[in-house]
Amino acid sequence: MSGYESGTGCTIDDEATVGYGEFDEPTRIGDDATIRAGSIVYGDVTIGDEFATGHDVLIRESTTVGDDVLVGTKTVIDGQTTIGSHVSLQTNVYVPTETTIESNVFIGPGAVLTNDEYPIRTDDGLDGPTIETGASVGANATLLPGVTVGENAFVAAGAVVTDDVPAESLAVGSPATTQPLPDPLEGPNQLA
Repeated sequence: MSGYESGTGCTIDDEATVGYGEFDEPTRIGDDATIRAGSIVYGDVTIGDEFATGHDVLIRESTTVGDDVLVGTKTVIDGQTTIGSHVSLQTNVYVPTETTIESNVFIGPGAVLTNDEYPIRTDDGLDGPTIETGASVGANATLLPGVTVGENAFVAAGAVVTDDVPAESLAVGSPATTQPLPDPLEGPNQLA
């Protein structure tokens, strides 16, 4: 079946593919979406209002996306993922299956989220990260499988997060250690 249904005011470039593959459910897109050239959105994806992609984005099946979400150029969302509203995924972000990104979250360019603790060595299942409401992840940070970045926490650029990051804290280094948020980083993101 696949295909797609879209709301009013949507712009889908001719060179974009929406509703790719054969799935029981079509892709559903809310109002005022912009999907740019080179992007591929599989079937069985649900997207809210005011969604926008950069170029060459991939969004796999069984993904749910809220309202006012930006997915930057060459970002990959590998499916079976939930993304809240007011989220900004910058250029070259990788989001694996079994990931949860709550609302008002910022993920910087080149950030990599992972879901397989021992790739191809064991079959322990996949467990993507959870990024809670208001959290920020800096450029080129790496989040290992199953970690939770707490509400309003901040992961510094280049950090390698191997353990949970408590709410309202800063994670820095490789492996990341946590410390209190400095004053300029306190409070929620200003994405909404």
